[in-house]
Amino acid sequence: MAATHQHATALSDSEDGRLVLNKFTLYETRMRFYVVGSNQSDERFRVLKIDRTSGSELNVIDDEVVYTKPEVMDLLGMIENGNKNSGGLHKVASFFGIVGFVRFLEGYYIILITKRSAVALIGGHYIYHIDDTMLISVPGPGAKLERKPDEARYLQVFGQVDLSKNFYFSYTYDITRTLQWNMSLPHGREHFEYNDMFVWNSNLLRAGFDSLRSDWVLPVIHGFVDQSKISVFGRNIFVTLIARRSRYFAGARFLKRGVNDKGYVANDVETEQIVYDATTTSFYSPQGRYGNKPAYTSFVQHRGSIPLFWSQETAAMVAKPPIQLNVIDPFFSAAALHFDNMFKRYGGPIIVLNLVKSKEKNRRESILLDEFTESVSYLNQFLPPERKIKYIAWDMARASKSHDQDVIGVLEDLAEQVLTTTGFFHSGAEPYINALRRAKAAGEDAPVNRILGRRQNGVVRTNCIDCLDRTNAAQFVIGKCALGHQLYALGVLAHPSVPFDSDAINLLNAMYHDHGDTIALQYGGSHLVNTMETYRKISRWTSHSRDMIESIRRYYSNSFTDAEKQDAINLFLGHYVPTANSNTPLWELVSDYYLHNEDPRKKSPLRSYTRWFTWGAIMRHPDGSSIQVGPYLPGDGYYVEYYRPKLYTSFAKLFAFNMISTCTGLASKDEVLDHSPFTVRLNPTQANRYLMIYSLNIGGVRRWLKLTNQERETPTESGRASETRDTDEHVKGKTGASKEASAPWWTTSALASRLLDPQVPGSELKEYKRYIHQFKPSTTLLTPTVEQDVRTQSSHPDYSIFAEYVGRRLGEQLDGTSPADHFEVDSRDEALYTTYVEKSGKTSHYVGSGVQKTDLPRYEAYAKWLSTGKFVSSRSKPVKGMA
Repeated sequence: MAATHQHATALSDSEDGRLVLNKFTLYETRMRFYVVGSNQSDERFRVLKIDRTSGSELNVIDDEVVYTKPEVMDLLGMIENGNKNSGGLHKVASFFGIVGFVRFLEGYYIILITKRSAVALIGGHYIYHIDDTMLISVPGPGAKLERKPDEARYLQVFGQVDLSKNFYFSYTYDITRTLQWNMSLPHGREHFEYNDMFVWNSNLLRAGFDSLRSDWVLPVIHGFVDQSKISVFGRNIFVTLIARRSRYFAGARFLKRGVNDKGYVANDVETEQIVYDATTTSFYSPQGRYGNKPAYTSFVQHRGSIPLFWSQETAAMVAKPPIQLNVIDPFFSAAALHFDNMFKRYGGPIIVLNLVKSKEKNRRESILLDEFTESVSYLNQFLPPERKIKYIAWDMARASKSHDQDVIGVLEDLAEQVLTTTGFFHSGAEPYINALRRAKAAGEDAPVNRILGRRQNGVVRTNCIDCLDRTNAAQFVIGKCALGHQLYALGVLAHPSVPFDSDAINLLNAMYHDHGDTIALQYGGSHLVNTMETYRKISRWTSHSRDMIESIRRYYSNSFTDAEKQDAINLFLGHYVPTANSNTPLWELVSDYYLHNEDPRKKSPLRSYTRWFTWGAIMRHPDGSSIQVGPYLPGDGYYVEYYRPKLYTSFAKLFAFNMISTCTGLASKDEVLDHSPFTVRLNPTQANRYLMIYSLNIGGVRRWLKLTNQERETPTESGRASETRDTDEHVKGKTGASKEASAPWWTTSALASRLLDPQVPGSELKEYKRYIHQFKPSTTLLTPTVEQDVRTQSSHPDYSIFAEYVGRRLGEQLDGTSPADHFEVDSRDEALYTTYVEKSGKTSHYVGSGVQKTDLPRYEAYAKWLSTGKFVSSRSKPVKGMA
């Protein structure tokens, strides 16, 4: 009865009635598994029972009673007493969550999370990375199992999906949804509505639980999560990057291209950039005159393969196989399904940024460019004018190779258009100073209209041919632009822009680089080939070899390992379900087309070719001024999970305390460091003059190799440059105006000025000195030369020995005195010498070979000395002290 009352209390503690379980223990008997789950404070417990008597069926019993600690200990005690005759109750493992259940040909297995690590903190809600898992067979010793020879093979294939890499979960935050969705739910709406598109263990959970609303369910996403903090003079701004990979039409690069007939595209990744003020922890502050906490912003963008039926022949042993259009659909039905789904997920408008090549010697990507352009034009003719898909096609690869095009400048202009069109999410009112600035810019009589909240309407969809290198660079530039607007909305900046080469953008660049590398490894099998440095035209000359290695690695992965990777993904996601009656095992399938497309026998009715969209989905969300952001209360474990009031902790162990930050610079003796994370880290007066020489902190031969790329490394007017501060004292002392200031650096006059007045930076000077001195020997090991007077070397520790030796040979000491007339000889040496001479006789009479009469006594004496350490002379008088 007490347990029932406790359960009612738990339901009243949170709006949605959830009990957050984050610590688990697995117990076993011969008949059952018992999973005991508890909240962070160990005050409430739940019990899950798993039957072990069946070899083919899975029977999971969810005990809905919420126990206290004494009650659950009594329950375990009764279970142990009841099973004493059959072995009792044993603890199997402690773990942090259930990934799900899976069955191949024999019995079921349970997958447990045994290790985790915190990787992000959003409003006090931790996001964890799975570090290790455990696979345990459910059937007990008494279960009847029909052994199958392919069971071990399926286990091996399933294990190729490494759950310890890039899988994430959270106990109290819906990681499958965007921040805008989580914070904009109406009051009373349950927080169990996970986005099934991103729940990679959905199939594994449904095998054991009737609904994803169970307290035991832990949704796991696949993708990337990273978090860093920007320290603004002690005010911490957390920047979080979350990439959610779709589980629909998922797979390896060459095996999953384009779109399936359900409208799902390959390499579909939703990237969310969350920026918030971490001065206080929670999402929500109590209702009243202060309203909701206006400290959270987010911006969402999307990447995905071109939504056409196309593929590349993997059997051809070439790095870039030809592109083929498999199906020519004049009504573009699959593309219509895809964009309809985009409208449902993000609203309108949809901005398509297509970065594929437009001009090629051998047409490959341009084939898709023409077809994709035609598909968008066809679909747009049926949309209302204000809801049409905004299509932008730009050959980014060609622009990056051109000497007269600024790739980053074009992308920044596009990013500003995107932010103006879609906006971003802001949970509360903007700072009042922003409204004053806007009114002042509009005119003296303009009213002060304060924005009370923002909502992102629509999304930008970026793609290249693989949605990897070019796409990631474009997404970074868009994210950089969004960061400026987000910081401006939070009142951190006075204008919505952050320059390149500042600490904040360098930190964001590193996050997007890791983000791109992770997605490239998941989809293409290698790291990014072209990075932001490539498109900014500041990459080191050594990066070309790295790019080549990554291209070779990607080619190897696509040629030899993609098939196994695809089999593992199909098995893990439940696209292929092994059965005992199946004649064709997974690894012998010729194609997995029917695993990812609709069954021809169950085809859905054809949709209208003109009314291809859902009308309610293309309409905009309510205006930002009417946004009502409700409290995000995911359960009663939120407070205790973050603060852990019953656990003694220190700041050094807190995740937020150890987070990567911009506050890492140290000033030198002659330098005052500007601690602002928005300061450009270069010398503006030397930006053009010395870019070629020390922008990459290189010198020597590598400097001359960079001469040919000097034109590419010219900074633009927007201040984008890659120089580091020049610390050379000689350069700092140059205060006079240079002739280069009045002429561009590429002109003849500027070249003459540089040649007549060369400047050597400190980095190059240090490298040159290190080079010429690296093989210079120590002065104590130098051999005296003719010019040196040996008498001046008397300070050497071995000088006395050397002087005595030379004096014996020359007849005088080095200091000019006569040598000593008598040399003392050790008695043992003298006795040995005398005996040897007496025993050997006259050696001049020795002729022939063999042992002579005079040699035998000498050998005997020598052998005696070796064995006893004493030498016997001819007078039979032993010489003492020979030992």
